[in-house]
Amino acid sequence: MCGIVGYIGKRDVAPLLLEGLQRLEYRGYDSAGIVITSPKASGLKMVKAKGRVRDLEAKVPKRFAGTTGIAHTRWATHGAPSDENAHPHLDSEGKVAVVHNGIIDNATELRAKLVADGIEFLSETDTEVLVHLVARSQAVTLEEKVREALRHVEGTYGVAVMHADFSDRIVVARNGSPVVLGIGEKEMFVASDIAALVSHTRQIVTLEDGEMATLKADDFRTYTTEGSRTTATPTTVEWEAESYDMGGHDTYMHKEISEQSDAVDRVLRGRIDDRFSTVHLGGLNLDAREARGIRRVKILGCGTSYHAGMIGAQLIEELARIPADAEPASEFRYRNPVVDPDTLYVAVSQSGETYDVLAAVQELKRKGARVLGVVNVVGSAIAREADGGMYVHAGPEVCVVSTKCFTNTVVAFALLALHLGRIRDLSVSDGKRLIAGLRKLPAQIAAILETEEEIKKIAEEYAGAQSMMFIGRVRGYPVALEASLKLKEISYIHAEAYPASELKHGPLALIEPALPTVAIVPDDELLEKNRAALEEIKARSGRILAVAHREQEKADHTIVVPKNETELDPILMGIPLQLLAYHTALAMGRDIDKPRNLAKSVTVE
Repeated sequence: MCGIVGYIGKRDVAPLLLEGLQRLEYRGYDSAGIVITSPKASGLKMVKAKGRVRDLEAKVPKRFAGTTGIAHTRWATHGAPSDENAHPHLDSEGKVAVVHNGIIDNATELRAKLVADGIEFLSETDTEVLVHLVARSQAVTLEEKVREALRHVEGTYGVAVMHADFSDRIVVARNGSPVVLGIGEKEMFVASDIAALVSHTRQIVTLEDGEMATLKADDFRTYTTEGSRTTATPTTVEWEAESYDMGGHDTYMHKEISEQSDAVDRVLRGRIDDRFSTVHLGGLNLDAREARGIRRVKILGCGTSYHAGMIGAQLIEELARIPADAEPASEFRYRNPVVDPDTLYVAVSQSGETYDVLAAVQELKRKGARVLGVVNVVGSAIAREADGGMYVHAGPEVCVVSTKCFTNTVVAFALLALHLGRIRDLSVSDGKRLIAGLRKLPAQIAAILETEEEIKKIAEEYAGAQSMMFIGRVRGYPVALEASLKLKEISYIHAEAYPASELKHGPLALIEPALPTVAIVPDDELLEKNRAALEEIKARSGRILAVAHREQEKADHTIVVPKNETELDPILMGIPLQLLAYHTALAMGRDIDKPRNLAKSVTVE
């Protein structure tokens, strides 16, 4: 859960690397470092700093010239944030430099052997083991030195390696952590995320697991960790560099919340089929006969993607009448699940690289399951591993917490549910009704965003709370879970979410004036049931903020959202709660885009 960026060419490398680190800082931000050289240099020059990229930039000398370099921004796993634990790491002679994403599982064992051989470690990280393994190799080429070192390593890695004796190249390798090559004009880039590349090149190559590459200024080649050559086909990145800028907003989160109307329009564009009252989803690679043979749908995701999957499962059950449920991928992969050939598995991930989800996909594929991917990043690992799937087209999402990608993922599930429903027993009239509802979403989201000032005032009233309760029933419960997660992620207010029907079974004990409750109260067949829950809270002097389609008299505050089709209402009811979390955190002075202890892409266990 860190950021790697590297460059080899003719340009002054330090400014390029620092710019790349700034774009990758959302992936990890507790320390950063940079190491550079050039064909004329006598060795490697390195600067590292605890803190943000700006702290590193302040330490870089004015005279720090080179044409080749690698850099890293860290999210701590092994060892606390410190200058010593920051990447890059050097060997004892200062000749080998390594940056690494992932976790080396057998680092303790390898470290003990190296210490017994007289190696002195300067950090607490697992990565430093790899540096010394490369340095100790007696192989002739840098490629073979890295390959030999990796043979000893168990775990996940995305690595970039420089060597003072091989200043004309950077060697990189991937196993479970993303590595992307950028192809320039007589220059080459490497990064863990295309965000670091798009301002310099649109031509990229994504390494597969078990693949390595050698980068030179005017060439690159890819090969397996066993040494066999592989064929790399460059692809063109669709996202523009401007997509990663704040665009006049104070934070990326605010920008991304405000982009949701356009983002939803993108996920719908070109997919609606009015003639048959259904949608086109050609990327599923699932024909009608195969779709009718599905007996169950299992959706796997983590965090926000899991919550989107919960809403997706409800949509699939309601519209397609196929039993469906969602489960955290991090739990699924450890419980030895029964894999049913008639079950369709759907893996959900914003980045398409989430390690727990990817590992679950790989285990399912090993057992012969059919797996679809619902991801945002084209060419990501889950997209490549899955049998088919859907891109959600939310555009780049830089803030650590997900907003527009969550919304687009739920809309994508609505499309999938409609597609499966129309293949099975969903009527033409219901198909038309839902398509009309989907088309209303962008304008309705825009209308909700126009009420931001009202939501901001409400958020400021609740910003002093020590804890908050979120409740919802059936369709509203996943909305409550996601809203609770958003609040705790960026404001650090403790928050819990419960099904409204569970209040009487324990959570009512918590209700008091100091504990506000946020209630999801849609106008559906459960309206009176939800109102009864408000009565229970009010009878115990609890404060209530309702998110509803009309004013709720038992609530202290009501955020009114537009009504859509009942099945699609959860999509809209989540939008104001993103703004509630945002303005609560803003009122508390939190670092909204980079909340403590968290990173955007979770590519380690």
